[in-house]
Amino acid sequence: MTTDCATVTLKDNVYEIAVKMKQEDTGFIPVVEGNKLIGCVTDRDLVLRGYAEKNEGSAAVEKVMSKDVVCATPETTVDEAAKLMAQKQIRRLCVCDNGNFVGIVSLGDLAVRDKYEDEAGEALSKISKDKQFAHV
Repeated sequence: MTTDCATVTLKDNVYEIAVKMKQEDTGFIPVVEGNKLIGCVTDRDLVLRGYAEKNEGSAAVEKVMSKDVVCATPETTVDEAAKLMAQKQIRRLCVCDNGNFVGIVSLGDLAVRDKYEDEAGEALSKISKDKQFAHV
């Protein structure tokens, strides 16, 4: 789990999120109110709900954020996290303790540990299952 994660608040706007994603080299930013997780923004959210909907850079976080965030707890095992990610078809899983944001587990976190290579591969195959990709 990564615990030193960049976050944004409802006071931030779409432009500030994009800049933070660039600075942090990430495509996923949790939205917090104090320590409470209230949503998240992905680079895909910025494209689909932000730019494709013609929202300006000054648009509020609420216009682009996902509110139904799937979370694990610090007690969730790696196997359980991988299964949850596969079931929900997500690549990043927020970790919360009594609603307080404490970190993120990503497929990359699972993949870099030899012991969990199978779990990461299985989760990715289920996440990517039945997806059709555009051919360029």
